[in-house]
Amino acid sequence: MAAKFTKNFWERTARIILRNRILILCLIAALTVFLGMQWENMRFSSSQANLLPDHHPVNLKYQEFLEQFGEEGNAIVFAIRDSALFTPENINRWNKFSKQLVAFPEIDFVLSLDNLQELKKDNENQEFELRPLINGKVSTKKEVDSIKNHLFDDLPFYDKLLFNKESSTIRTVANLDKDIVNTTVRKDFILQDLTNLVEDFEEETGLNVHVSGMPYIRTMNSQNIIDEIGKFILAALGVTSLIFFFFFRSFRATLISMCIVIIGVMWAFGILGLLQYEITVLTALIPPLIIVIGIPNCIFLINKYQQEVKKHGNQALSLQRVISKIGNATLMTNMTTASGFATFIITDSQLLKEFGIVASINIIGIFILSLLIIPIIYSFLSLPKTRHLKHLNKKWIDGFVNWMEGIVRHRRITVYTVSLILLITSIIGIYQIEISGSPIEDMPKNAQFFKDIRFFEQEFDGIMPVEIVVDTKRPKGVLKPANLRRMDQLSEVITEIPELSSPISIVNLVKYSKQAFYNGIPKYYQLPTSQENNFIMKVAQNSSGNENLLKNFVDSTGQTARITTFMRDVKTERMEQIEERLLENIDKFFPADRFDVYMTGSALIFLKGTKYLVKNLILSLAFAIFLIAMFMAYLFRSFRMIVISLIPNLLPLVITAGVMGYAGVPIKPSTILVFSIAFGISVDDTIHFLAKYRQELIANKWHIKKSVYAALRETGVSMFYTSIVLFFGFSVFIISSFGGTVALGALVSATLLFAMLANLILLPSLLLSLERTIASKKILKKPQIDILPKKDLDR
Repeated sequence: MAAKFTKNFWERTARIILRNRILILCLIAALTVFLGMQWENMRFSSSQANLLPDHHPVNLKYQEFLEQFGEEGNAIVFAIRDSALFTPENINRWNKFSKQLVAFPEIDFVLSLDNLQELKKDNENQEFELRPLINGKVSTKKEVDSIKNHLFDDLPFYDKLLFNKESSTIRTVANLDKDIVNTTVRKDFILQDLTNLVEDFEEETGLNVHVSGMPYIRTMNSQNIIDEIGKFILAALGVTSLIFFFFFRSFRATLISMCIVIIGVMWAFGILGLLQYEITVLTALIPPLIIVIGIPNCIFLINKYQQEVKKHGNQALSLQRVISKIGNATLMTNMTTASGFATFIITDSQLLKEFGIVASINIIGIFILSLLIIPIIYSFLSLPKTRHLKHLNKKWIDGFVNWMEGIVRHRRITVYTVSLILLITSIIGIYQIEISGSPIEDMPKNAQFFKDIRFFEQEFDGIMPVEIVVDTKRPKGVLKPANLRRMDQLSEVITEIPELSSPISIVNLVKYSKQAFYNGIPKYYQLPTSQENNFIMKVAQNSSGNENLLKNFVDSTGQTARITTFMRDVKTERMEQIEERLLENIDKFFPADRFDVYMTGSALIFLKGTKYLVKNLILSLAFAIFLIAMFMAYLFRSFRMIVISLIPNLLPLVITAGVMGYAGVPIKPSTILVFSIAFGISVDDTIHFLAKYRQELIANKWHIKKSVYAALRETGVSMFYTSIVLFFGFSVFIISSFGGTVALGALVSATLLFAMLANLILLPSLLLSLERTIASKKILKKPQIDILPKKDLDR
């Protein structure tokens, strides 16, 4: 009953499409114009991707920290490692550079040589005061050397904050206005004003300025994403059009297909604008994905049309059959592909939800475009010429099909042996896979901003903030000597960890106060003793201007303090070891009944986010497998067929995971996507093959071997065509400068190639070996839906 309804539905659909050609084309044009108008709503991501849901405890703590101390990732840093800096001309120009930074309204505060303040003791008034390190312009080399020696030898408070004594590197820190850190204003300021300022300085002095800091890194990374979208689209169009033309040898067919996928790309951008989703490193992949996934639809539909024309030469009948016979099959395969992407919607990550929503909508959209445009356009054109149909009889394709049939017919034991060896080897490889929680691992290694990241890691021990917040549970409890000593002990532990920078906190300021109390002698840069504390704290409290220094380290009540350090880019396993060590010492120095201490910061957020995402994506993949298994059950009404159909689709995923282990490719947000995407696409071939096999089985009165070989010959060519297009289509992502995108392209391409071979060799072999188990009318009874109607299975 359902199959008859489906058949009638598609026949009615074919009549509606072919009788309303002009109206449908006008509707497509109107919708394309409407979505084109939504492009103005597109915006590129300005904020750092937070992979954790808003209600996650780690996120809640991070938000609590931001409310207390403000944005922790709003500093842009500039550094010069060159002895030529230490001349009067260049030092003055460097100080001018700092003044120019301060003049920008986007800059909230600048800390540099130009405005560096020394803490001095005013003996007459018994208070501390801040005095500038440099007064006016420097005129002689002797002055420069004096300032340099005084800075490096006498001011340990600023060591690794404004300078690296060992390499003589000088740094300037500029804090962005917190209101623009996560807006497009930041992008415009950094790419235009700031870049021009740095270039002018370098041109005038010949010195190389290294620039970094989280706002700068995010801006340059986002710009790389923007630059790559066009490159991906052009590459995907170029590769798929060349392959398409190679198969069909028809400019007309190639042009029609390219027009369809270009409209699909326009729809993709339009839907992003309509839903007002930001373009991230994931959603930027959708337009080229639509091209790669859309071309197989065109191959199936145009191939069917040409086969029908070659068979009977009746254009009207050929177009009707393209819709009525292939429409349902193409819908089913696009539904499974869309399901693979749609499973991302069930995750708690907003980043993945948006990717899943837009991708699945556009996959269905490209199917509708293909089904409508191809029959309508061909209805206005003359019949294909004989030379356009020659590809249907290519000898090399016959040779490929004969090779597959020979393996299935004579080498099934070899197929199972190789499959088993690959399975065991891959499982061993899976145990070698690591999880990566690095926020900069996927960034383009050849980009200057990435090289600068490495520079700052080398010079200042890291760029990713890690914050430790200490709540003493008492107003003004931070400045109590015992609590200062606890924080100092924890700071010493942080200093001992080579991957972390020297911490900065209220402890450093109190040490600096003691040094100032003893007239700036460096050996007194230490915490006051119990006897000294009362005198020094009394002087500090009488001092004006200290509030600005204190507010960076302590909240307004004096109850809560922060300890800030920066982490190098390290492996996730090492990051977890560092976290564990810090938490152990926090518990040791700060009893839980008297203190409330927690860790937060961008580095920790990304680590936790990656692990959370991996767990969610594994659940997403499991859901995708379950969803498609249920889909197969509905189509074929046989549990055994579900198991048989899943084997050739799960084996390639296991092999790919094994390859990742052996190749050292870690599990991270970009690579975990491979499995859901590849599974959703590769199962299409299984549906095509099993649908044809079932029909051949009925037509050949349950003769297994004859049905399997007939199905292999009928579907092998189209499956080969589409797999090659998908393989080379996803391969275009290898040209990316982002490591994650390269890995995504390479792994999906490899997985789809494995899946093609599994569906064309392993699946038929299983059907032949298990023929007595599955080849009965009871098990393979008529399904709910006729995917490929009898006598018209030419895909």
